[in-house]
Amino acid sequence: MTSQIIVIPARRSHSNHAEVARTIGIDIIAGRYSEGAKLPGDAELTLIFGVSRPVLRESVKTLVAKGLLSTKARVGTVVRERAAWNMFDADVLAWHLDAGIDKRFLRDLSEIRLAVEPRAAALAAERRSEDQLALMRRAVARMKDEPGASEGFAEADLTLHVEVAAASGNPFMRSVGAVIEAALRASFVLSAPGDAREHDIAVAAHERIVEAIADADGEAAAAAMTNVIFNGLRRHGAAG
Repeated sequence: MTSQIIVIPARRSHSNHAEVARTIGIDIIAGRYSEGAKLPGDAELTLIFGVSRPVLRESVKTLVAKGLLSTKARVGTVVRERAAWNMFDADVLAWHLDAGIDKRFLRDLSEIRLAVEPRAAALAAERRSEDQLALMRRAVARMKDEPGASEGFAEADLTLHVEVAAASGNPFMRSVGAVIEAALRASFVLSAPGDAREHDIAVAAHERIVEAIADADGEAAAAAMTNVIFNGLRRHGAAG
């Protein structure tokens, strides 16, 4: 069974061991090394990458720390199951974008958003400042002005969600948004409304979040946020 893969290139690494870790990490995430697979030995990998053994070992240590690999005596270096990967690691998220994000990734991302963002919106309704509310309204205004399929629309969308998380007054919620910001940006690009009608629906849905926060209506803010997340899932076909 295959699914559509969208590749969104991420930042490049700057050191030898980081670049080797990135290449192996992308190969793991893309399934070129499957869960439980044993990586080639040190001698073969040093030849493949043209690096020294210390550089290779540092790369493997990086991937072990991120949950992608395990090393065992007399067994070797083995790819861990996906459930062990640290999905809140900035590199692991970036490698997913490089490898190509599919419907499973988008669905998983939406599920964590559903666990956090409606509550963040409810808290923002209680705690937001007038300055924070002004920033949210500015983001919605930009969404109105930008074409739905544009990068500007996605950036304005992201800005609104980040401002809501900040207005929640909960640093954990803000930190979650900051960690997955690149993945959210990619998700918003993929779920951007493709025509004028969808554009207007998306803008109106985001306006409802902001107006509920302005009215200090936490229940309505949470419901409006939930609706926005499900609408995004529907547009990029990852619902269900």
